[in-house]
Amino acid sequence: MNNYDFNLKDKVAVITGGGGSLAGVFAKALSSNGAKVALFDINKEAADIAAAEIVKAGGIAKGYKADVLSKESILAAYEEVRKDFGTCDILLNGAGTHHPLATTGHGQLTEENMVDGSRSFFDLDIEKVEWVNRLDFIGTFIPTQVICKDMVGKKGCSVINISSMNAISPTTTVPIYSAAKAGISNFTSWLSTYFSLVDIRVNALAPGFFVTNLNRNIMYKEDGTLSSRSEKILAGTPMGRFGDPEECAGTLLYLVDPKLSGFVTGAVIPIDGGFSSYCGV
Repeated sequence: MNNYDFNLKDKVAVITGGGGSLAGVFAKALSSNGAKVALFDINKEAADIAAAEIVKAGGIAKGYKADVLSKESILAAYEEVRKDFGTCDILLNGAGTHHPLATTGHGQLTEENMVDGSRSFFDLDIEKVEWVNRLDFIGTFIPTQVICKDMVGKKGCSVINISSMNAISPTTTVPIYSAAKAGISNFTSWLSTYFSLVDIRVNALAPGFFVTNLNRNIMYKEDGTLSSRSEKILAGTPMGRFGDPEECAGTLLYLVDPKLSGFVTGAVIPIDGGFSSYCGV
């Protein structure tokens, strides 16, 4: 181990949600260590921009239009990857989000806020609830079902799912996102056992609170000061700060390398500054 050289040369990585900010960090980390990166996103322009940044830095990457809720779309995109780079060694299921109409307007129900116009649990939009649940769970299931078939018989293959701290301890207002991510954690455990005899390891990252383009307007007020929700988050985070997306990359690299983590499968690793370990007292 003293002379160990971390190298993903000739490895092919497929990242869903590849046009997103956190997935973009993951893509750069894999590419900078030699992997060929295929970025799947329903917004191909976003995937192309992320891929161009990697290529500009000297890496190998390409964007592909892919809808993680359509098996046909994933099959078509992956067939292009096979032509361009070869079969997949690393699948990172990064696609996922929440929706305002599937979130509540308050953290706890009272008789007053039940009728004050803020969105209660009883007002959640069923279509958006189903959409969030499908995107955050089925959007991991379909790419895994399509792409992992090619991993059987190869050595050193790995699936990385993106769970969440919400799967461990659900935060207020986001019940559907939290439930779907809990499903991802459970699915990770199930898959790790199912694939264990064919040399496919399955693990998950469970990020805590990171400031991204998706949540910046929730975490900060217009004047740049912390929102009341952010103040609660930091009060419950022993390290007293938000995470930097780069701080997820090291855990990812550890999990995809069979020499470093070859006996690790079924793990869901919190990257949350201690949030999930702290009871508040």
